[in-house]
Amino acid sequence: MILDLQNIYKDYQQEKLVVPVLKDVSLQVEEGEYVAIMGPSGSGKTTLMNIIGCLDRPTSGTYQLAGEDVLKCKDKDMSDLRLRSIGFVFQSFQLLSRQSALENVALPLSYAGIKKKERRERAAQALDRVGLGDRITFKPTQLSGGQKQRVAIARAMVNNPKILLADEPTGALDSKSGEQIMELFEKLNEEGVTIVMITHDRNIASRAKRIVHIIDGMITEEGSKEEENE
Repeated sequence: MILDLQNIYKDYQQEKLVVPVLKDVSLQVEEGEYVAIMGPSGSGKTTLMNIIGCLDRPTSGTYQLAGEDVLKCKDKDMSDLRLRSIGFVFQSFQLLSRQSALENVALPLSYAGIKKKERRERAAQALDRVGLGDRITFKPTQLSGGQKQRVAIARAMVNNPKILLADEPTGALDSKSGEQIMELFEKLNEEGVTIVMITHDRNIASRAKRIVHIIDGMITEEGSKEEENE
């Protein structure tokens, strides 16, 4: 079990009001799975993603990531765990505009204290893996939207994380580029990468092997793609 959330609650304080966002959420993901968490705006999916990604802590519940008790980690330990274990792919790419594709991809390795020569080698390999081996010197302004997202995926993968966590990864792309990105996710999953994807789009969610629905802060149903299509 790579990801095990049990009885997760998350409340936010708004002046004197307590606003519940997640209500008794339990979710387990096995190594090598490809899971879509699907829900409309305001369903709690972003809050759940932030907890999975070690960016936020729940109000109560338990969370184990690759056997580590996340909620017992101090903030620095949590950020170390995040760096080692999770690769993030965002809708808006989050690339540094003045850095080349290679430099963008190498960034997590510099945080991890990897030496420059190895950083460059591993970043080049990651770009090659996503089909951009010939674009390593290009800056984001010289790349299409689909290519920018490929750079972002290479950056997310360069540390060999335990989970690739993708938030609306095709949201800023045209349909052709989006299709190419979904094909890339399928290829990475076939290579053994565990993927958790957040989306509101049924067509995107249907590309995963398992779909979890979240609405009003609760997981309402989950099942395999085959069950969804019955």
